[in-house]
Amino acid sequence: MPDLPTFLLFSAAALALLVVPGPAVLYIIARGASQGRQAALVSVAGIHVGTLVHVLAAVAGLSAIVVASATAFTTIKLAGAVYLVYLGVSALIGASKASDDSDVSSSLPQRTLRRVFADGVVLNILNPKTAVFFLAFVPQFVDVDRGNTAAQLLVLGALFIALGFLTDGIYAALAGVIGDRLRSAPHLERRAARGSGVIYILLGAVTAWTGRASPST
Repeated sequence: MPDLPTFLLFSAAALALLVVPGPAVLYIIARGASQGRQAALVSVAGIHVGTLVHVLAAVAGLSAIVVASATAFTTIKLAGAVYLVYLGVSALIGASKASDDSDVSSSLPQRTLRRVFADGVVLNILNPKTAVFFLAFVPQFVDVDRGNTAAQLLVLGALFIALGFLTDGIYAALAGVIGDRLRSAPHLERRAARGSGVIYILLGAVTAWTGRASPST
């Protein structure tokens, strides 16, 4: 098990990374703004189930394959980019179908909570930067002299997920407040849906662009 100073140092480093908005945080905010706090919190759960997959992959050594293989790395990045663009286009199409005199909430693409959860899982699984994080960053806090490195990775991964639930939960709560206000103003709700679509598409474009660079070996 990592000692207390290691826990504290890792927690500080992880929080510094988690509070900076990335694709996962923007997905949570966009979902909360369009469907409310509950959907945002479900998104948080989905995101960190995806993180758990990366933790287990790192323990099993699969992350090393992704980082070492430029082809695997780029393929996963491009798959993630395509998925983000798909979410964005769906949001834009739903917003364009909502006429000024219609019930906007029923016209916009309101996914079921199960689908919101699944989208979060897929979004984070298809984010190889998370795999790189657990391969290149987390092992720096593993002490081989303390034995069972796999158990240490699991503990640190669990700590990272717990901290992620905390920080992303705050973002989800704030997004839920925004979503509640938007739903009271149909024209703002429509604009938020369009804004969410644009955010997804831009994130997809950025992901695809950075995917052209192969990881260092």
